[in-house]
Amino acid sequence: MSTGVQVEFYVNENTFKERLKLFFIKNQRSSLRIRLFNFSLKLLTCLLYIVRVLLDNPEEGIGCWECEKQNYTAFNQSTNINWSHIFWVDRKTPLWAVQVSIALISFLETMLLTYLSYKGNIWEQIFRISFILEMINTVPFIITIFWPPLRNLFIPVFLNCWLAKYALENMINDLHRAIQRTQSAMFNQVLILICTLLCLVFTGTCGIQHLERAGEKLSLFKSFYFCIVTFSTVGYGDVTPKIWPSQLLVVIMICVALVVLPLQFEELVYLWMERQKSGGNYSRHRAQTEKHVVLCVSSLKIDLLMDFLNEFYAHPRLQDYYVVILCPTEMDIQVRRVLQIPLWSQRVIYLQGSALKDQDLMRAKMDNGEACFILSSRNEVDRTAADHQTILRAWAVKDFAPNCPLYVQILKPENKFHVKFADHVVCEEECKYAMLALNCVCPATSTLITLLVHTSRGQEGQESPEQWQRMYGRCSGNEVYHIRMGDSKFFMEYEGKSFTYAAFHAHKKYGVCLIGIRREENKSILLNPGPRHIMAASDTCFYINITKEENSAFIFKQEEKQKKKGFAGRGSYDGPSRLPVHSIIASMGTVAMDLQNTECRPANSSKLALPAENGSGTRRPSIAPVLELADTSSLLPCDLLSDQSEDEMTQSDEEGSAVVEYVKGYPPNSPYIGSSPTLCHLLPEKAPFCCLRLDKGCKHNSFEDAKAYGFKNKLIIVSAETAGNGLYNFIVPLRAYYRSRKELNPIVLLLDNKPEHHFLEAICCFPMVYYMEGTIDNLDSLLQCGIIYADNLVVVDKESTMSAEEDYMADAKTIVNVQTMFRLFPSLSIITELTHPSNMRFMQFRAKDSYSLALSKLEKRERENGSNLAFMFRLPFAAGRVFSISMLDTLLYQSFVKDYMITITRLLLGLDTTPGSGYLCAMKITEDDLWIRTYGRLFQKLCSSSAEIPIGIYRTESHMFATSEPHDIRAQSQISINVEDCEDTKDVKEHWGIKTSHHRNSCSSDQSEHPLLRRKSMQWARRLSRKGNKHSSKTAEWISQQRLSLYRRSERQELSELVKNRMKHLGLPTTGYEDVANLTASDVMNRVNLGYLQDEMNDHQNTLSYVLINPPPDTRLELNDIVYLIRSDPLAHVANDGHSRKSSCSNKLGSGNPETRDETQL
Repeated sequence: MSTGVQVEFYVNENTFKERLKLFFIKNQRSSLRIRLFNFSLKLLTCLLYIVRVLLDNPEEGIGCWECEKQNYTAFNQSTNINWSHIFWVDRKTPLWAVQVSIALISFLETMLLTYLSYKGNIWEQIFRISFILEMINTVPFIITIFWPPLRNLFIPVFLNCWLAKYALENMINDLHRAIQRTQSAMFNQVLILICTLLCLVFTGTCGIQHLERAGEKLSLFKSFYFCIVTFSTVGYGDVTPKIWPSQLLVVIMICVALVVLPLQFEELVYLWMERQKSGGNYSRHRAQTEKHVVLCVSSLKIDLLMDFLNEFYAHPRLQDYYVVILCPTEMDIQVRRVLQIPLWSQRVIYLQGSALKDQDLMRAKMDNGEACFILSSRNEVDRTAADHQTILRAWAVKDFAPNCPLYVQILKPENKFHVKFADHVVCEEECKYAMLALNCVCPATSTLITLLVHTSRGQEGQESPEQWQRMYGRCSGNEVYHIRMGDSKFFMEYEGKSFTYAAFHAHKKYGVCLIGIRREENKSILLNPGPRHIMAASDTCFYINITKEENSAFIFKQEEKQKKKGFAGRGSYDGPSRLPVHSIIASMGTVAMDLQNTECRPANSSKLALPAENGSGTRRPSIAPVLELADTSSLLPCDLLSDQSEDEMTQSDEEGSAVVEYVKGYPPNSPYIGSSPTLCHLLPEKAPFCCLRLDKGCKHNSFEDAKAYGFKNKLIIVSAETAGNGLYNFIVPLRAYYRSRKELNPIVLLLDNKPEHHFLEAICCFPMVYYMEGTIDNLDSLLQCGIIYADNLVVVDKESTMSAEEDYMADAKTIVNVQTMFRLFPSLSIITELTHPSNMRFMQFRAKDSYSLALSKLEKRERENGSNLAFMFRLPFAAGRVFSISMLDTLLYQSFVKDYMITITRLLLGLDTTPGSGYLCAMKITEDDLWIRTYGRLFQKLCSSSAEIPIGIYRTESHMFATSEPHDIRAQSQISINVEDCEDTKDVKEHWGIKTSHHRNSCSSDQSEHPLLRRKSMQWARRLSRKGNKHSSKTAEWISQQRLSLYRRSERQELSELVKNRMKHLGLPTTGYEDVANLTASDVMNRVNLGYLQDEMNDHQNTLSYVLINPPPDTRLELNDIVYLIRSDPLAHVANDGHSRKSSCSNKLGSGNPETRDETQL
């Protein structure tokens, strides 16, 4: 039977030497204690030396121990030095005993450590400086034990200060190892430098004092004074060494200082520079006493930094917050320059480090942070890789600080579900495509949303002489705020009333626009829940206003005694509204009123009278009152609900059996996880993939161009590089169930690369959605996809061009291509996405446009005044024709204060559909609607008839600009022709006048440069005409005809000929393009889609467009104003109101203008 054997295993060798080495060297804690003891011994020896110097009196006699002492009272002026003063000192016996004991302990410890550190080379141990100093300071004391006469021998014990410095360095290293934490290298280096300076001063003080015992007998304090004056390079000269040994010591000390100190300072400066790059640490004490947020980015650009800081610190309660930036790259020069500005240097801390390292998260004190913002690098070529980095950062922060709120920006929608755990997530491509889609049906939605999510005081442009800039700038200060209804002066009085009633009267009385609510028991936000929603004191109200109610002052008019007629003034308005305070409240009845009579009554009448019972009479139609409670027979937007029935009833009547019926349902295939389900118009059966290709026929149809399809509505063309999953969000809002089937626009995707099958699978269920391969810089591709039949062309920023070697050059190709299309197809509405917002000034660029130059100066002035919206006055942005997704970065930043902003934005864009929540749409003001006169009366009209809430106006107006150089150029060319042939020129002028009426309004202001080409041709013709006698009369006649034809040929005609030739080459009919090319001035004015179009032949008359968010109630309505509406959910009460649909819809408003999608007339 075998027996077990117990075996002991040792981590180290089981020898006496190894055990000693483990205790004295390897074990951090025991080694730390021994070094601390050693450090204390060295400091004690230095202290004992000072005590010995203070007790020593050389005048009592100098000599060996127990020898006869010689007394020297006077300084020997001869050159002979009395060395006895230097070699012998007076050391008291108790002091000697203590010093000997310490020396003995130090000697034994040194020999033990030398033995344990021995690795085969004895000389390496012996010639170490620390070992030599130990022997100098300990061996002589040990000798005096055995030879008493040497007890008064001078021993330079003050050199132990260097051993103390060495022990301190080792002690700090052991301390870091023992507590498993790293102190800043900067701290270590500063400590070493201070210790070096102290050692130099102490060594010099003690050495000079001792050597001068044979000279002037300096005291210890005077010697210290001399060292300080010398090392500081002041050198007064009142105290100087007199004998050569002390002078030699000063020389040696200065040489040592010149060598040692620069090395120490160099190391310190290097560490300081590295610290500046990495940023050091965020103080733990500050993290516990002050509030801070952390911004994690992969690379920090100056634009992103300034957008974040301006938006974050725009909120008053965030002024005391610190911003800690955690970025893996080194700070660039521009960022460094900005962070040195006192405004930011005290509040912004830059740390170079990675969010994936716990040490760097510890440096940023992430666990104490109020929030962490994780932003993606959108300028990367591979945006998927950028998202992957963002996801890992979010996971790392959540793992390290699970309680820190996360605000994450993701680029691609398919990556969104990886960061669902974050408190707030903004998906860039989702928002971008939804916003671009809404821009096609609600003009300038991108500008509206951008202004809403930017914090502004509404002070922009107030010093401008232009009325539109003052009004546009003031209204841009409107933002979304929230308040509990029971605590609100704005809405408290409407408790128990309908939402529509509260919205109208709050706007009429206070000028605030109530857009939505949130029930206390339900966390969902509902935009315009409609008149059936009864307001409760616990509801949270969301409203648009210049400032939040808590910051508002209520000033009532003195002349109105009745409280009901009190009107609160707002700082953004020049004066109170002219409208009466209360509308006429009628008894319970239908909301929709009969408004057949459109005859106007005198404009000076301000009473809102009820219409006649039979709907006839000589009065102008009046506006129905807004009811406190909705009637059961009333109906939400009846035109939409009727469209649902009309679509089903009249399809076969209109088109016959050829029309494909559409069904309403949820798209069966989503291209990515996490897309919100939206009820849409769908095809009864999925279309085959071959039928989705616009430019190629298949076995199901033979159509090869847009003309052949015979679309009734204008096309919407989207130019993108690839069919990314985000493009799905462009289609869904344009096919949503609340859009009338008659108003659906065909969508053509012009893609650089062939779409993948999973994307085609997702879009094949939508009606009138096609794709083709091609690029916008290829005219043939544009013509094949039906650009001449399109109303909107959306140019999406391409991923491959988002990064460029030179900053801000990423948009160069897009801008030039759009400028080309702007020239070729002047009536086309081009909506462009740019990478950098600052490049929007190049859209529809006109070099000699004085008004654009004035706007540029205004932008610079607003930027100098600290505006966050300096670019807002650029005409393409104001008109909603250019957009940059970086403008929406502020949406994420604003969510730190307003946690509902992302939800409200997604509801407005149609990305989320909450049952009972309304949606954004638009209506156009026609001549028949101008009798309403003011925005406040329109508010009442909409609330009473269709329960719609207007939130703003998109206004297009004519503008007169100063004359610029093109007239002079044209005059010069005309003069040169007049010299040759007056009659020809006269004919040409007449012909010019005829031609320009067709095409001039379609051109840009730079087209006046086209006479340069003709001028060269005419110079050639003149040269030939001067030699007319050498040619036959036929040749002269031919030259004259050529001159006339060249002169008559304008740039517009040249471009038209180019396009028509390409269309003929492709086999496309040119009739559609001729209609577009020959637009009259009034046509272009009515179809204003660009920032503004310049008409040189019409006194330089221009049009410009801009957005007015929540204008004052007394704002006058103008022709062609487009009003933004939040229309209530038509499905919210369909089941209850199905029986009354026909009767209610008999009072329906007039049908919308066919030119404007999703618009209704009043």
